Amino acid sequence: MSLLNPVNIPLSLYIHMPWCVRKCPYCDFNSHAVPDGQLSMDLEQQYLEALVADFETQVEMAQGRSIHSVFIGGGTPSLISAQGYQWLFDRLKARLDFEDDCEITLEANPGTVEHDPFADYLAVGINRLSLGVQSFDPEHLQRLGRIHSANNALDAIQQARQAGFERVNVDLMHGLPQQTEEQALTDLKLAVEHGATHISWYQLTIEPNTVFFRTQPVLPQDEVLEHIQEQGEAYLKANGYVNYEVSAWRKEKSSAHNLNYWQFGDYLAIGAGAHGKVTRPDGVYRFQKTRLPKDYLAKVPAEHVQMKRIEAEELPFEFMMNALRLNEGVAAAFYAQRTGLELDELNQKLMQLREKKLLIADSQRIACTEQGHIFLNSVLEAFL
Repeated sequence: MSLLNPVNIPLSLYIHMPWCVRKCPYCDFNSHAVPDGQLSMDLEQQYLEALVADFETQVEMAQGRSIHSVFIGGGTPSLISAQGYQWLFDRLKARLDFEDDCEITLEANPGTVEHDPFADYLAVGINRLSLGVQSFDPEHLQRLGRIHSANNALDAIQQARQAGFERVNVDLMHGLPQQTEEQALTDLKLAVEHGATHISWYQLTIEPNTVFFRTQPVLPQDEVLEHIQEQGEAYLKANGYVNYEVSAWRKEKSSAHNLNYWQFGDYLAIGAGAHGKVTRPDGVYRFQKTRLPKDYLAKVPAEHVQMKRIEAEELPFEFMMNALRLNEGVAAAFYAQRTGLELDELNQKLMQLREKKLLIADSQRIACTEQGHIFLNSVLEAFL
């Protein structure tokens, strides 16, 4: 394994806001309900100060790089005021430069009692919104434990566009309990017709440590799921959306932050339970922050749960697991640049996958064929 030079690897920042109004039964994210659905100003400020202290411990990991993109996830990040984000950004930028065209995404819940209008978030530098809609169907929203109505969600998309947001992602799930094909397609149509410029459309999976895992709701049969997938993809393509990643469809440009994940870029991480990845000359490292908000706030600057080096034998799978999610894959040169390993060492595996028509026959790119995407798990197993 050769020495790595992080200077040409983009560096992003993930910020985790751990609170939400109510925990959804399908959610396995690090989210925690707050009393009355609203943070006190004192708790907001205490958490923001902890984020700055946390960031200071990671500045050296930048190794001279600027921040390429920021993603604020949760929880429900729109529980934090626009003024709070302005205070936070001012202090983060004082410690590390942000690129001039830095993409800053805020996750927002259409049912949240918002601190401020969308225009105020845009004014402080947030230039992309991601709305956690999941469905527009009243019965499905109730089953999912969502606190917003269909009208809340539709209004949120339109209000975001009217406020000046040119980039609005809508998260939608399909394969919901007792969902029909018609209902799933109606969700897509409503998002498209009301101005979503990017749609993250993914199938519900039942995760451990969730209410759904304990109650095991009845999900649609496989045949119905296949029809939903086929009809949904055809509809999105017919309406000008490009499927650039397994579950991501765009009319606008691709999400810079998510692309950096999939291209095996680096990202700092601040906030309770946040995960980060950084490249150093001697290897690639992952780390996680203290998970519970009360524990996170008790440690200033917040401690890493552990800084773990990804072993050389794990890197091929780690790299491919991300890169092959992209329909266009990645430049072959990224492999050596971002793992420190030589791509030649994988020649036999790559050749076999190309002969099976699972990878494209292009030595300058690493990408699945259409068939390869269908059997992506089998492709990835070759790199274990």
